[in-house]
Amino acid sequence: MDWDKLRIFHAVADAGSLTHAGDVLHLSQSAVSRQIRALEESLDATLFHRHARGLILTEQGELLFDATQSMAKRLDAATARIRDADDEVMGELKVTTTTGFGTLWLVPRLASFYNSYPDVTLDLMLEERVLDLPMREADVAIRMKEPSQADLIRKRLMSVRMRLYATPDYLDDRGRPTQLSDLRDHRIICQQTGAAQVAAGAELVQILLAQDAVSALKVNNYFGVLQGVLNNLGVGVLPDYLLHDFPHLERVLPDVESVEVPVFLAYPEELRHSRRVAAFRDFVTEEVIAFRRNRRE
Repeated sequence: MDWDKLRIFHAVADAGSLTHAGDVLHLSQSAVSRQIRALEESLDATLFHRHARGLILTEQGELLFDATQSMAKRLDAATARIRDADDEVMGELKVTTTTGFGTLWLVPRLASFYNSYPDVTLDLMLEERVLDLPMREADVAIRMKEPSQADLIRKRLMSVRMRLYATPDYLDDRGRPTQLSDLRDHRIICQQTGAAQVAAGAELVQILLAQDAVSALKVNNYFGVLQGVLNNLGVGVLPDYLLHDFPHLERVLPDVESVEVPVFLAYPEELRHSRRVAAFRDFVTEEVIAFRRNRRE
């Protein structure tokens, strides 16, 4: 099978348009169209349904696209390993973690990483969905539970608990709860119970909302919860790791917290010798050690 035609097919399937694929490939629309037509003739199959808004893969096209996606990811992995044979740490590194941990803990600490490795480009994917590391949807993941996928190298970084926080100004104005039932006189700021999050956080939120608080502000990530707390809207359910960077926040009901949530760093076995992965792993490990030391002081 013609590899060049497969490359063009993959670009068209990914873009959903001959024109857009041509722009990516630096080919004319007619040249792209000829290559797709030739590929369909060689396979004796129709790969796309044509309609006014673009192209849709047929069943046969979906099968071929699955294969070309797998090929592209394996080529990316091979390219990364070849580049990592150089002494210098450079190039792109795809890192995934949750929106809360990424925005509130990781990103504020990246200056030291870039000071050491200015030629690395980090592609951060902040979302609750668990990306497939063996299929190279990301190179490194920081997850709020131990990864279950096979062929991963994993390292436990630290533990997190969800706790209640508010600003001193808010508590001076509305009063400081001394028992769980006092929360009925306050606004609870939390993640939506249906939003993707660690089970420990969702369980704590359900307990708090059962107190029939005067009102609630529900957000789909911890960054939004934090902004609500900082702007004196109520008592927020937040991960304890952010207190180091927001020391003026006051803990509410110190006996109320979630169970422990483990934080793991993981990457595919095939990237064991990647210098970029090693650099990022060591950076995160050093930051966690410093974070733990500061938390004890």
